[in-house]
Amino acid sequence: RMPSSLLKLPRVLLSYKHRALFILIFMLVFFAYLTLYWRIAEDSYSSDLYDLPGEFSCAQSVPFSLSNAGEPHPSRGKVFFVETSEQTKPGYLFSCSVESAARTHPSTSVVVLMKGLAKGNASLPKHWAFSLLRCFPNVEIWPLDLPELFSGTPLKKWYLWPLRRLEPYFLPILSDACRIVLMWKFGGIYLDTDFIVLRNLQNLTNSLGIQSEDELNGAFLSFKPKHKFMELCMKDFVKNYNGWIWGHQGPDLLTRVFKKWCPIQTIQSMSCKGVRALAPEAVYPIPWQDWKKLFEATTASELQKLLKNTYAVHIWNQMSHRTRLEIPSHALLAQLYSQFCPATYAKMKQD
Repeated sequence: RMPSSLLKLPRVLLSYKHRALFILIFMLVFFAYLTLYWRIAEDSYSSDLYDLPGEFSCAQSVPFSLSNAGEPHPSRGKVFFVETSEQTKPGYLFSCSVESAARTHPSTSVVVLMKGLAKGNASLPKHWAFSLLRCFPNVEIWPLDLPELFSGTPLKKWYLWPLRRLEPYFLPILSDACRIVLMWKFGGIYLDTDFIVLRNLQNLTNSLGIQSEDELNGAFLSFKPKHKFMELCMKDFVKNYNGWIWGHQGPDLLTRVFKKWCPIQTIQSMSCKGVRALAPEAVYPIPWQDWKKLFEATTASELQKLLKNTYAVHIWNQMSHRTRLEIPSHALLAQLYSQFCPATYAKMKQD
């Protein structure tokens, strides 16, 4: 007779086989979920109000004075926008962000870097937003070469890790990484593609904005190249990296670094060792908790009062992009479109 231990062996092996099969199925389902999540996330993250295709004619909406503003001034930093998803069909808010920046910085290069554009292909996809934005002589639209951008920085090794895309917040974290590297390498101004720019931002050197009590936000950054503060941000990005907590590599990182930079316990509107924390009304006049106010009617006097000390308005597209905006209307957002990106606004009314 066979020993009882040998008789039990097939059952033990079968049990381990079932466990291994369960783990394998779980991992396959998990990776499939992450792939689906990021496809949906990219669509949501890059979606916009009424994203319709079409052609655009420059003549009616871009003023002659801007078209003859001259070459960008070489001594000034550029204004950067970055799109880290694969989308190549910008919506109205994206177009308004770039247009408003181009109008308020007529002698400055406004550079749009898009991951979805084919490297080495000189032609842009046929889409009304590209046609519109190319009407502005100071707007440049280029492919986003991530390996090249991160080369020579502490973030190169981070980016090249093969499983990085499986992290739940990879897309916004990639955006966080791009902006601090851009500021460190080239300097200038960085803006998220859900800003409407009201005034020239170039006197806000070495600054970032307070979005709410005791928290900074990197949707707007303005720094000279190779600034020590941005260098510390890159080092903190790698040293304290956590891809599983929303905002840990973005607002939380900037807040951590600024508190060490000063050093302080609580952030307020201040200048510390050459770096300014701007009051919320400068670039975040509408708190993210109150984003619905953007879709509420406002009078001209209320609008002027609200924007008295404001350089740009953050639209919080991550929360607001599914909300219907009536065009034309007295909603605050509609009035911002009409005043600061009239070409985009005309296209919205046409559509």
